Amino acid sequence: MSTAAQILVALVAALHAYFLVLEMFLWERAPGRSLSGFDAETARTTAALAANQGLYNGFLAAGLAWGLVADDPTGQDARIFFLSCVIVAGVYGAVTANRRILFAQAVPGALALALVLAAG
Repeated sequence: MSTAAQILVALVAALHAYFLVLEMFLWERAPGRSLSGFDAETARTTAALAANQGLYNGFLAAGLAWGLVADDPTGQDARIFFLSCVIVAGVYGAVTANRRILFAQAVPGALALALVLAAG
């Protein structure tokens, strides 16, 4: 795998780890509320849902990290699978929740996937 692909996969993993922190631990504070655009009351009532969503983002980050450290072909397969999941989740989120998710999640995942596939 090329260095550029490794860096982009690591950045996508870090981004999803950041989403985990925002959604699980900072949802009701300023960083989480600025992400969601929710007022304090809405953030409080949706905190459990956000935490669940954050946990799934953590699984994506963990899978990408595994793909970076595992020997190929397992590592390559994991990178392709988890980047595909990132893209699907990003497109779905953009369609159902907020268009910004396409650019924050799906586009970086697609760029990383393109580099991973090009590197073979």
